[in-house]
Amino acid sequence: MASAPPLPRRPPPLPVCAAATGGAAALLLVLVTAGWAPLASFDQELAGTTHRWALDHPTLTHTHRVLSDWVWDPWTMRLLAAAAVIRLWTGGRRLPALCFAVTCVLGTVLQQILKAAVNRDRPQWTDPVDSAQYQAFPSGHAMTVVVTLGLCLWALRLYEVRGPVWWAAVAGAAVSALGVGWTRVWLGVHWPTDVMGGWLLGALAVLVAVLVHGRVRETCGKPRPA
Repeated sequence: MASAPPLPRRPPPLPVCAAATGGAAALLLVLVTAGWAPLASFDQELAGTTHRWALDHPTLTHTHRVLSDWVWDPWTMRLLAAAAVIRLWTGGRRLPALCFAVTCVLGTVLQQILKAAVNRDRPQWTDPVDSAQYQAFPSGHAMTVVVTLGLCLWALRLYEVRGPVWWAAVAGAAVSALGVGWTRVWLGVHWPTDVMGGWLLGALAVLVAVLVHGRVRETCGKPRPA
């Protein structure tokens, strides 16, 4: 008797993804705040290695600075987010536009609150190749890129974008998220775990935004009782 074909695996539901991402972000926050020695050693070793590379390759370091300060700068991402919100709003998708805008604003606020609360110093070098303001954790560049591009991918899904355009957008978002994290560590202005924190918090913000949008749309779509 032939066995039944295996059922296709479904991706985990959004609440599970959000809970897992939030848990990972909370754990990292606790370990960073507590100064857990193995994590601190990992940060110092990787940051020290990339700083030596940055000093040895000034042309490549300049390229990293251009990418970090212009292509993946938070203000570049905010302009992209504003364009996406306007497109959604003028296209009649006002609830997604509001979710997009509110998430970007709250993400920036949360990032600054955590920077002040954790109060983590940035790496200090006798021969720095770049400089940055505010405290280190989480990386504002990393978090802003993940929030903005994650929400842009969600917006493309709302417009039912598929095929090569969709996969090109996914690839661009992934390269940007990884790239901005790498440039911040290479330039010596962030510890690796600052970048990880930015990635996790940015992903969490996107997942929560999508969940809230779905819940509000479902609630508003229900008929009112007579």
